[in-house]
Amino acid sequence: MTAIEIMNGQPASGGHKVDMSRGGHDGRVSSEWFSRPDDEKYLSLSDLYASVKGRAERSKTRTVESAAIRVEAHRDDPEKLALVLPDADAPVAPTHWSFGQLASLVGAPAAYLRQLPAPLAGINLQYGLTNHRAEQVKTMEVANGRTELRAVTGPDYGRIYDHELVSAVQRIAGDGVGDTRWKVPGVLNWSTGVYNPMVDVTKDTTTLYASDRDVFLFLVDDRNPIEAGTLPDGSPDLFFRGFYCWNSEVGAKTLGIASLYLRAVCQNRNLWGVEDFQEITIRHSKYAANRFAHEAAPALANFADSSPQPFIQGIRSARERIVARSEEDRTDFLRTRGFSKAETVKIVETVLAEEGRPPESVFDFVQGITAVARSKPQQDARLTMETRAKKLLEAAA
Repeated sequence: MTAIEIMNGQPASGGHKVDMSRGGHDGRVSSEWFSRPDDEKYLSLSDLYASVKGRAERSKTRTVESAAIRVEAHRDDPEKLALVLPDADAPVAPTHWSFGQLASLVGAPAAYLRQLPAPLAGINLQYGLTNHRAEQVKTMEVANGRTELRAVTGPDYGRIYDHELVSAVQRIAGDGVGDTRWKVPGVLNWSTGVYNPMVDVTKDTTTLYASDRDVFLFLVDDRNPIEAGTLPDGSPDLFFRGFYCWNSEVGAKTLGIASLYLRAVCQNRNLWGVEDFQEITIRHSKYAANRFAHEAAPALANFADSSPQPFIQGIRSARERIVARSEEDRTDFLRTRGFSKAETVKIVETVLAEEGRPPESVFDFVQGITAVARSKPQQDARLTMETRAKKLLEAAA
């Protein structure tokens, strides 16, 4: 095995020894995994696609005059409120999400309206709609036994459907369960430090999710580890490629795609040893669909097909670039890059504890910075420090 290469296949042991103490930590996938009930978890991309595509096929969108919408409330059922839309066959019942959107559009506090009996809430909404300065709104309705109002947005909302994103992923990942190189991730064994890519896809391990308001998925190429240098004990420093993406066709979030290199994924779907994190987002503005077609989807395909050599070369350059040979050099290197005296001391001490020697190369400093960043309880502070480490690594490439 050469010092820097891509290894095909997997060892006979069925796993790869990794060092998850290096690099950054990403808890986004874990947050999704933890918060999703079982009915929002899917075991394949085809199942996920069928669900969100079927929902879109049952949906209807229209742009209507806000003043023409009639709010209907029943005095004999204080919890029941519906909207009568122009040319609609029947009243539509707002979901919790669309009710909040509607209240926001007309400038009413949704939390307060939800506490009122339906007739009183209806009066407030009707007044807001009648006097809505924007005059038009775009609605999205879906037939689920009864007709529900899934979304209420401004007239220029540029909808990207959830199934469009899933379809773009299917083009590079097939079913996402091992039929291509891109798949639902395996699991790290914390006791041995061995990452096993061959794990059955179940409700407990899947990273394919969709709710009534969004879709999120995470896939890795974890059967083809990338070796980028060696660890202090001489063993290879292994990485895997991964990406996650998300969307909401009802306006709950932007569309986004994040690509990264990582060393392991644990059982609760935290990502460990993250390097070279890249992200693009697209707001659902008027030309969002065109941007998705010309920017996001090609970016996803390019990452899937791209060579990891630039990443490997960047790591090698950072390892080879010696920037400090004395205590004074180490202090100057960090202080001139905006790190405080306390941060400088902690970064140097962290590298000394983990590597058995003080930092010398850019890579040493990057690993020390990301290790200190992981200890910060505030997410913003952690991300800020990890971003500074990333810029150092990029500058060394």
